[in-house]
Amino acid sequence: MSEHKGAMAKDPKYEFWRWNVFIITWLAYAGFYLTRLSFSVAKVGIAEDPDFVLSKGMMGAIDGIYLTAYALGQFIWGMSGDKLGTRKVILVGMFVSVIAGFGMGASPIVQLFGVFYCIQGLCQSTGWAPLTKNVSYWFSQRERGVVMGWWCTNYAIGGAVAAVVAGYVADYFGDWRYAFYGPAFLLLIIWVLFLLRQKNRPADVGLPTIEKYHGEPEAVVDVHSKPAEEKEGSWKTIKAVIKNPMILRLGLVYFLMKPTRYAILFWSVAYVSEKLGTKMGDSALIAMCFQLAGPASVLAGGYLSDKVFQSRRMPPSVIALIALAGVLFFFSPMADYALANFGPTACKWALAGLFGSIGFLLYIPDSLVSGTAAIDFGTKKGASTAAGFINGCGSIGAIAGGSLAGWVAQEHGWNVVFVVLGVSVLLAGLVLLPKWNAVPATKK
Repeated sequence: MSEHKGAMAKDPKYEFWRWNVFIITWLAYAGFYLTRLSFSVAKVGIAEDPDFVLSKGMMGAIDGIYLTAYALGQFIWGMSGDKLGTRKVILVGMFVSVIAGFGMGASPIVQLFGVFYCIQGLCQSTGWAPLTKNVSYWFSQRERGVVMGWWCTNYAIGGAVAAVVAGYVADYFGDWRYAFYGPAFLLLIIWVLFLLRQKNRPADVGLPTIEKYHGEPEAVVDVHSKPAEEKEGSWKTIKAVIKNPMILRLGLVYFLMKPTRYAILFWSVAYVSEKLGTKMGDSALIAMCFQLAGPASVLAGGYLSDKVFQSRRMPPSVIALIALAGVLFFFSPMADYALANFGPTACKWALAGLFGSIGFLLYIPDSLVSGTAAIDFGTKKGASTAAGFINGCGSIGAIAGGSLAGWVAQEHGWNVVFVVLGVSVLLAGLVLLPKWNAVPATKK
């Protein structure tokens, strides 16, 4: 910090609380995936249950209900995070998510199953925007790419662990309903930890702002405004964030990116099982490579944006999106070729590598666009609104990836699914390309 004029001396209390908040918010968002991915894993067991009939089309419709609720919730809880603060929104959302998880496992009929998954969508959408706002209050812009790179490993690791936990718990008890019970119980434990360890901002524990601590100017949403004029939680600031041209562009980019992520999250286990004939646990283990590539990916994106591109988030995002499009165009033909010519074992490795490649290339722009850039251009005062708006736009796109992928695969085959996803991410890269050098405005 010494290279920044006006920076305060390193304070052990400040550093303790910074990393305490980092850890508990990381764990909180990783924990949300426990109840989020239960259904995607349970699909394999449900398909084999004669007493609970769900076709691929019906599963896709239920996914669509979830994603619609999730998209709506992003806009609502993003603004609520700025107006009410992180703590209130997360504690309510996470607790109801636990209840909805147990409810899905206990549901005796399909209709009730869909109702609980709709509630789950609203609960899941409380997580990202308020938690990114929480991080923005404890870490400044010059370190944010690296810090958010580490922090964004939460949804990559959380998703990987959640899928495997749900799969193997269900296999152990021999009942797909335990894919809901086990993860919901674990999330309840995380809820208790969050209640005990989280703080919204440095002022809550008697500390100065992160900008004063690091000797940095405070970013502004509107270049013509001063920081004091942009009141946190005011409708004026929220409107300024939503009208910001860069936030609108990021929303469009995320809308085009998100279908790929959710198509893989919701359907990769079923795809592997269909391709190789494997059970829930083994199918989830192969599909997990998509998530396992995430931690290295988001770290690479964070370090590249800060250390190579001087805190510019767009260059690594554009490069990764264009490369990802190429992988998606050839995904299904490569998997079919490996199965036909080298057998199931070789195909397992091929699928693991392909899912890993998608994960690595996707999570770079995913974390930068929805997390780091949202905080940069929304500023800490509007970070939750910005992240909620961008993620809400992405979630509208995710409805197509999560709900239509099953129908398209059923009617036209998996190859068409992957080609459509490739076109979508290529368009996202092209939309972002003109803003290669964009950085947020500041006023001293």
